[in-house]
Amino acid sequence: MIVFYVSGHGLGHATRTIEVIATIHREYPDVPIIVRTAAPTWIFETALKQPPYDKRDRSATAPKRSARRRTGPRLSVEFQEVDTGVIETNGLDPDEDVTARAAARFYHDFDRRADDEAAYLKRAAARVVVSDIPPLAFAAAARAGIRSIALSNFTWDWIYSDYPAFDRDAPDVIRLIRDAYQLASRALRLPMHGGFESMAAVVRDIPFIARKSRHSRQDVRTRLGVPSDKPVVLISFAGRHLDLPVDRIASSGSVTMLQFDRDAPKGLSYQDVVAAADIVLSKPGYGIISDCIANGTALLYTSRGRFIEYDVLVAQMPRYLRCRLITREELLSGRWQTAIDRLLCQPEPPVAPPIDGAAIASEEILAHV
Repeated sequence: MIVFYVSGHGLGHATRTIEVIATIHREYPDVPIIVRTAAPTWIFETALKQPPYDKRDRSATAPKRSARRRTGPRLSVEFQEVDTGVIETNGLDPDEDVTARAAARFYHDFDRRADDEAAYLKRAAARVVVSDIPPLAFAAAARAGIRSIALSNFTWDWIYSDYPAFDRDAPDVIRLIRDAYQLASRALRLPMHGGFESMAAVVRDIPFIARKSRHSRQDVRTRLGVPSDKPVVLISFAGRHLDLPVDRIASSGSVTMLQFDRDAPKGLSYQDVVAAADIVLSKPGYGIISDCIANGTALLYTSRGRFIEYDVLVAQMPRYLRCRLITREELLSGRWQTAIDRLLCQPEPPVAPPIDGAAIASEEILAHV
């Protein structure tokens, strides 16, 4: 039994975990896996192409009690609050004060949570724990006498250290997180990373975990009914409904606008639609960057407020893909055309990075089972 703990912050933690799970099950379909997460369960249902969950629990707001959803004979997903991440006000801007207070609440009884999870791991007969990147997983695994593996490109102590509100409202949280991370048996560190000082002795750097479409760009465009005579822009803000002037821009006739939830027909994955686009318009995060890299798509990104990972991503992603900033003012006012034109004229990076991180991670995990 492998137990994954996956942060509910954003979608990138879930999507790259799904790639690792899918890789494990392709090679060893009989290995039982449990996922404990507060991420929306539909992500796992859709990506792993398993029978649908109970339709009463398909929203991003899950019940407070643990609720198991079996997605196949050897995989189940259980709702559980395993960390608090960073809380955003509008899909773009982190709320530092609310984030610190949420973390203070969660970590106030961290020992009790770790004891409960350790008991759970023993009942489940877990052989190894994998975490992206809730500290609770490592504390619980250590108490249960089980090896634990970190899989991420950042750590929460690094993220929170940039917020002064933690000194005021959650003064013990960063220390608790670092103490838990020190218990990891191994840390698989992805590109564009930050943090990991508490796990430095067990770090192994691995390539990108990325989702590549199984179809050509033209095949997907044909299925979408998208013309090939003008650029295709996919708007992607992880389900956040920003007030963007999409219809007005589309009516200009200079670009074709796509939105995954609205335009993708049944049978096409998110990475298929990324592959169909010339440009993805989004805020920068590991998941969307890796999807763009894997599918040869450019990224037009806007700022995401005070989030220390943003600075690392902006500094490093030009090495891996064509990308360009569109200011928040330009984004909200609909002045996109100049940024789109300039991005399309940019040359591709000289070397494509490897994207076989899921295979390497799955080998490392299975070696511990």
